[in-house]
Amino acid sequence: MNRLRALLFDVDGTLADTEGQGHRVAFNRAFADAGLDWYWDEPLYRELLAVTGGKERMRHYIDRYRPDFTAPEGGLTAFLAELHQAKNRHYAELLAQGAVPLRPGVERLLRQAREAGVTLAIATTTSPENVTALLENTLGAESLGWFAEIGAGDVVPAKKPAPDIYFYVLERLGLEADQTLALEDSANGVRAAVAAGVPTLVTANDYTREDDFTGALEVVDQLGEPGSPARRLGDGGELGVLGLEEIERLWARR
Repeated sequence: MNRLRALLFDVDGTLADTEGQGHRVAFNRAFADAGLDWYWDEPLYRELLAVTGGKERMRHYIDRYRPDFTAPEGGLTAFLAELHQAKNRHYAELLAQGAVPLRPGVERLLRQAREAGVTLAIATTTSPENVTALLENTLGAESLGWFAEIGAGDVVPAKKPAPDIYFYVLERLGLEADQTLALEDSANGVRAAVAAGVPTLVTANDYTREDDFTGALEVVDQLGEPGSPARRLGDGGELGVLGLEEIERLWARR
């Protein structure tokens, strides 16, 4: 009988609500430091999240909202890379201050999977340093060793919704797609995982709950904790606490 061999986690919005509490704030601080009059409020940031990757998101913002912007000497690509590094430094500071906790049930599921011998991996478009900062500040430095593979940032040429990061992680793990389950929070993440043939559980958040999650096995608001059960998006059905056992049953229905 085939069994679930690995859980493949997205990071931003899935492991933690990093977008509103972390990345958006960090972008705005980096813009201010650079003397830019750019400011990403909540509605604008929600729109910009359709573009994956921080550098790509800023380039899209310029193309759509600041077409007259002239990059300093060295060109736009170098400017955005430097601005993105500044943003990441602000993001790391926010994490160190405890501003971005893990989402409900995440730590519990990670520990259950480790105890059961289920492989853990990460498949994300965020930068490796952001992954490291989040894990170290929420689970401790030792948690980096919990993951057999961390596929992040520019390790593949095309970011989500392209499936490249999932193909990369699967190859590194030596597993077939149907031996794994992806945990995602956005339409782009689901499109990437499904295109790679990976069954997908969505834990949506305030930024993504209106996304199109076609192809996902299930869409819930969170993994749940005692007293705060997971609920199915759409009908609001209560699903209780989603642990490894419940997730394996869901995966078996793929």
